[in-house]
Amino acid sequence: MQYIPASLLEITVSLDGSGDYTSIQSAIDAIPPDREYPTTIYIQAGIYNEKLHIEKPYVRLIGDSDQPTVITYNDYARKTFPDGSLYHTFYSYTVFVGSDDFSAEHVTFINTAGAGEQVGQALAMYVDSDRAVFRHCRFIGQQDTLFTGPLPPQPIDRGTFGGPREGAPRRKQRQYYKHCYIEGNVDFIFGSATAVFEQCEIFARKRALLSQGSVNPEGSNSEAIDHTPIHGWLTAASTPEDVKYGYVFIDCQLTSDAPAHSFYLGRPWRNYAKVAFVRCDIGGHIHPEGWHNWNKTEAESSVIYKEYGNQGAGAFREQRVSWSSLLDRTEVEEYTVARILAGEDSWLPEAGS
Repeated sequence: MQYIPASLLEITVSLDGSGDYTSIQSAIDAIPPDREYPTTIYIQAGIYNEKLHIEKPYVRLIGDSDQPTVITYNDYARKTFPDGSLYHTFYSYTVFVGSDDFSAEHVTFINTAGAGEQVGQALAMYVDSDRAVFRHCRFIGQQDTLFTGPLPPQPIDRGTFGGPREGAPRRKQRQYYKHCYIEGNVDFIFGSATAVFEQCEIFARKRALLSQGSVNPEGSNSEAIDHTPIHGWLTAASTPEDVKYGYVFIDCQLTSDAPAHSFYLGRPWRNYAKVAFVRCDIGGHIHPEGWHNWNKTEAESSVIYKEYGNQGAGAFREQRVSWSSLLDRTEVEEYTVARILAGEDSWLPEAGS
């Protein structure tokens, strides 16, 4: 393996061979372990068919700002290893980030495995990283597009989660997404991190097989008020009980190609889930009730689902569930990027467009 000299801070990757490497993973593998300052990997435009595993700290991936830089793969939960065991959710990722102080700009992350009804969960991005930053990135999948670690304490339906973080200590992690595009349908932003999504587009993708009537919708509360099947849930947070903030969406656009009232803002993957939408433009695809309890009535007394200053056809709160609420003017002052992400080290992402 060729190691990058400690003095070299920049690496280029290009499919045509004009860079230092032709694959992103080979560039990552060349970074010396335990490096204590950033390594910037410039990735020229193109489609990189790679499953990435990143555990070197301070890695920066910078794509082409004018033409698409795409990282794509197609693993999925129902796929099997050679011994016959299932991948399950947490081996299905296209990109896994397991180191702190990671950042990416102008990169598209895709899982092309297909509809969750057929393949199960299929992650485009698994971020188990503190102080992770994404700007002008795109995350595209269907079920479980973006996982923000850490894992919850234990699985609900089996003995282990599987995946690269099985058994790892749980840490409080903070992540920042700005001017990003996130697309999916079932629980497509999920996990335990404190994460701010600022000026992002959250695109709720219709479930094509559901529209065709070839599969049954999930859940006992599965139809919208006009008998349209529910196509999905934007969030499935598992915020730890002792963490103040979970997911906070600030000045985001919630868009969709699905029927009216066919998506919920979120449902709790675990009790104590925390999600807030602040000054967002909420489309008519959002169900008037706003939030779903995932058939966990006990979660209704522990979740913190908040809204403030939203607009759009899906923003009206007249029919919202009683266990969600509005932030008042005093409370919303606590929902700034600096306060949400500060933590014990007073971290704040560097200013950037």
